[in-house]
Amino acid sequence: MSALTTAVSRQRYSHPLMAFVLRRLAIGVLLVFLVSILVFGATQVLPGDAASAILGRSATEAQKEIYRQELGLDRSIPSQYWSWISGVVQGDLGKSLASGEPVTSFISQRIGNSLILALVTMIVLVPISLALGVWAGIRRDRTADHLISSLSLGLIALPEFVIGTLLIASLAVSLGLLPPTSIIEFGQSPLTSPSLLVLPVLTLCLTAAAYIIRMMRAGVVETLNADYVHMARMNGVRERRVIWNHALRNSLAPTVQVLALTMQYLIGGLVIVETVFAYPGLGQGLVQAVTARDIPTVQGVAILLAAIYIFINIIADLLVVLLVPKLRTSL
Repeated sequence: MSALTTAVSRQRYSHPLMAFVLRRLAIGVLLVFLVSILVFGATQVLPGDAASAILGRSATEAQKEIYRQELGLDRSIPSQYWSWISGVVQGDLGKSLASGEPVTSFISQRIGNSLILALVTMIVLVPISLALGVWAGIRRDRTADHLISSLSLGLIALPEFVIGTLLIASLAVSLGLLPPTSIIEFGQSPLTSPSLLVLPVLTLCLTAAAYIIRMMRAGVVETLNADYVHMARMNGVRERRVIWNHALRNSLAPTVQVLALTMQYLIGGLVIVETVFAYPGLGQGLVQAVTARDIPTVQGVAILLAAIYIFINIIADLLVVLLVPKLRTSL
């Protein structure tokens, strides 16, 4: 019985796809460790002094020194890093220097708002971007293609804060259709006031849609020019079936990577957009923590965002392998 169990276990872990997943997870853990070193090192070179930022200008040098000792800032850098990373592994991200509450509580209070903003953005962004990309690819070199391509190219040149500012000036200030900020009361869900989400979501969608549209268009154009598509058309297969069964599926593999990059972009884009619209999410909280030199909060939020970034990349690689059968043969 034990021999049979061992054989089944060996067969399971020798499966190419399972081995690929385990390799990617191992690389992901290694990357998180390297990022933790970079995050810790970056917080050590932030300008100013944490004790001075927390205690204020009226504090004496003796008070500041006592506070540094309480925080462990007087210890060596390797000792501080080991203490911090040991807590991270155990789920303890330390305490906020500004509020005194655990960093995990700070994150839990804000991560829901950021997830809602990101989820609503993806729900709006993905179908519209894919549809426009497919339409532009099908209508290659026609008016619709030129219009969609020109608009997407123009959006690529505009950063988030510019688009956000233009939307505030036009839709909120000039027309008065929407609130210029997305301030939400503590403990209140953003979904209770959907109008507060419109401008942040629209800003993120306009910024990220261009990449998905252009990649989907390129994939559709390349697929429609493939030999097997020409053969299907010569055999009398209806154009709608050619597009759905051949063009779309084979164009999705590279688009999945772009979607993953878009989701990863949202992690960084949320920081800017949440700050522009005063939206109480992780991004705005990270900016406030950096301003206050709240080192434990900065470290905790940064390592969490990095872990999410790496996890999304692993999921995208797995989906691409599942979508393209020939990739599985090379594992």
